[in-house]
Amino acid sequence: MDRALGLANQAAQNGDIPVGALVVDAQGNIVAEGYNTKEAQLDPTGHAEVNAIRQAAEQLRRWHLEDCSLLVTLEPCAMCAGAIIQARLGAVYFGAWDPKAGAAGSLRDLLRDDRLNHNPAVKGGIQAQACQTQLQEYFQARR
Repeated sequence: MDRALGLANQAAQNGDIPVGALVVDAQGNIVAEGYNTKEAQLDPTGHAEVNAIRQAAEQLRRWHLEDCSLLVTLEPCAMCAGAIIQARLGAVYFGAWDPKAGAAGSLRDLLRDDRLNHNPAVKGGIQAQACQTQLQEYFQARR
């Protein structure tokens, strides 16, 4: 999660909300990295998770990522949860909970909805305080 926090700092330096994500393989090797680029690239899909998933699929030359895990500093939103499900990621680990847009247990729980065709393992709250503090400091500086 420390590496994801560092990626989130890169997003903030570019004027984006500080969220960072990694895709790792079954051995824990980093396959791909991503951070928010929504503002920098004027792309509403430029979320850290989507960027990391796209890079992982390109790097591995496949879109089925069932043997990989996603680590992200903020609970995925509905769009990102959809991308996670479509990529068939095996597990998702996230830091801060997002009561306003979270789709992994806060506002809704798409990742564990058994009506869907894939349900990754999910664990939230990893280094939650550090992830939450990073977000709070970003927003306080902009108010």
